[in-house]
Amino acid sequence: MKKILLGLILFLSLSLSIYSQDLADRIGVCTSVNNAPLLKQAGCSYVEIGINNFFMPAQNDSAFAANLKSATESVLPVSAGNTFFPGNIKLVGPEANIDAALRHADIAMQRAKQTGTHIFVLGSGGARRIPEGFDAEKAMDQFIELCKQLALLGEKYNVVIVIEPLRKQETNFINTVRQGTEIVRKVNHPNLRVLADFYHMAVEDEDAQAIIEAGELLYHCHIAEEAERTSPGIKGDDFTAYFKALKSINYKGSLSLECNWKNFEQEVISGVAEVKRQIRSIY
Repeated sequence: MKKILLGLILFLSLSLSIYSQDLADRIGVCTSVNNAPLLKQAGCSYVEIGINNFFMPAQNDSAFAANLKSATESVLPVSAGNTFFPGNIKLVGPEANIDAALRHADIAMQRAKQTGTHIFVLGSGGARRIPEGFDAEKAMDQFIELCKQLALLGEKYNVVIVIEPLRKQETNFINTVRQGTEIVRKVNHPNLRVLADFYHMAVEDEDAQAIIEAGELLYHCHIAEEAERTSPGIKGDDFTAYFKALKSINYKGSLSLECNWKNFEQEVISGVAEVKRQIRSIY
């Protein structure tokens, strides 16, 4: 137990130090914590894990113990997580179950507090999809009420929930940064913010001005190339318009590579290097 507590203190301090660095030094990757040594070699500052699989809200504490140990002993902090809700926990529609969603979130955030994980990405396209024929305004009301409750849990456990707009192929609800930002403004709580995923923005043809309009409500970013969601540098996508927008709002958040990988070991090193190169061409 003493070893775990010492490890947690170390990685809490590492997590906090991320936000005093330049953007090129606030880069992570969506992957397993087991890949942390490779990410550190690539120049990353943190790992972004899968919330549902890593924190295992449906299982007891003893089942989570191994993941807690891996996080506290990791060479990089586990600062962020995605894939918040499984598809069988409906967030909107006639089968929406806010009580189940909040129980799931409460357990996940309790465990996140133990690992120092302070960003929860709310993508979960299947869970938030509006069923055919269901009133869109009612779905919006349901989602806003859920977000208010999630923000209160986030405040309790020191977690910021970030709404991730997703392309229409993945969900029919919240497809742009502007739509996500509007919800954040309506909820009006510091533990609910918005995410900009450059891949989804490109697919939805949303310009970088949306980042500027989000301003201080933007808390986290994802990046991948547009055509095949490849790692930066594979197809040669230019992300500098997004980085210019981030610079203009004095963005203090982090940036995770969320990609389809063919050769993870090679592509993560080259991808992080390319992201850093493009950022430093602007900053």
